[in-house]
Amino acid sequence: MRISVVDVGSNTVRLVVADAEGGVPLPVHTAKWRLRLSEQVKPGSDIPEEAVERLVTAVAEASRTATRWGAAGPLAFATAVVRAAPNRQEVLRAVRSRTGVALCTLPGELEAELTFLGARRWMGWRSGPLALLDIGGGSLEVAFGRGRLPDFVASLPLGAGRLTHEFFPDDEPPAPDQMRALRRKVRHQLRDVAARIRWEGPRTAVVTSRTFQQLGRLCGAAPGRHGPFEERQLHRADLREAVGRLAALPVAQRAGLPGISAPRARQSLAGAVVGHTALKLTGLKTVSICPWAIREGVLLRHIEDGASWWAEITRVAEAPTPPDPVRLHLAAATT
Repeated sequence: MRISVVDVGSNTVRLVVADAEGGVPLPVHTAKWRLRLSEQVKPGSDIPEEAVERLVTAVAEASRTATRWGAAGPLAFATAVVRAAPNRQEVLRAVRSRTGVALCTLPGELEAELTFLGARRWMGWRSGPLALLDIGGGSLEVAFGRGRLPDFVASLPLGAGRLTHEFFPDDEPPAPDQMRALRRKVRHQLRDVAARIRWEGPRTAVVTSRTFQQLGRLCGAAPGRHGPFEERQLHRADLREAVGRLAALPVAQRAGLPGISAPRARQSLAGAVVGHTALKLTGLKTVSICPWAIREGVLLRHIEDGASWWAEITRVAEAPTPPDPVRLHLAAATT
C-alpha cells in the first residue's frame, strides 16, 4: 500500500509519499513548496487572497505529484496558521473545490497526539515514559505518555512565528525589554504544563519540528546530510548560549549561522527563547532531536487504525461552524 500526506505549515507545504509495508511508513518521495504564510498572516487576521492562490497551487501540485508516485488522494491537513485564521472555512473550501483535496485543520491537542505517536514509534519502547515538545509557527505542542498515545497533551499559543510578530516587529536585534517581555509571556503560558511534566518525571524527552532541528544544528548537532539515523541531542546550556548569539544579530546575519535558514532566520530567536524556557521550566537538561513528527504520526494512525478516524476529521472540518477541538480530539482518539 502506498499512501501520502500533505502538511500545510506556517512556511511550507510538504508532501511525503510512503510505502506502508510491515506497518512502517517508508518514504519513497518527498517534496516541498515554500509559501511563507507566517510572514503574510498576522495572528488573528485573514489569509489574504494572493496567499490562498499560492496555497491552492501548491496543494494541487502536491496532489498531482502523489498520483504520479502511485499514491491515493493525500491525507491533507493544515496547522496553526490556517487553523487560527478567521477565514479558515473559506480557505478550506477553496482548496477542496479547486483541487479535489479535502484539506482540514487539526486542533492543537490532536497535533500533539499525532506527533507523540511518531516520536514514540521512532524512539521505541525502551525510551519509557516520554515527554515531547514541538515548536511550530503558531503554537507549541507538549505531550507526555507511557504508551502508544499520550496521557497528557497541551497546545499553547507560543509558536515561533506568532511570537515574532508580537515581540520582534523589525529585523534589528531586539532591545532588552523586548526579550524580557517575551520570556515573561512564555513563562506564564508554560507554568502549569511544565509543572505537569516535572511531576511526571519522564525517562526520555524528545523535541521535533524544523525549528528545533535548526536550533540543534546551531548548537552543534550533526547536519541533516548525515541522515535520520544519526543521533542528535540538544543541551539546555547550549541553547541558552544560542539565544544570546541570535539576539545579538539582525535577521540578515542570523541566516549566516550554522543551521539557520534564510526563510526561518527572523523567527529563529523567538523559537530559541521558547525552547530554552520550556526546557528550563520542565527541568529537562538534554533532549533528543527526533526526525519523526506529525506527518509520520498521521501515516502511522492511518496504517494502524484504518481510514475511519481520518474520515471523521475531514467530515467535521467541512462543517459550516468551527469544530469543537475537544469533541474532534475525542472522536479521533476513540475510533
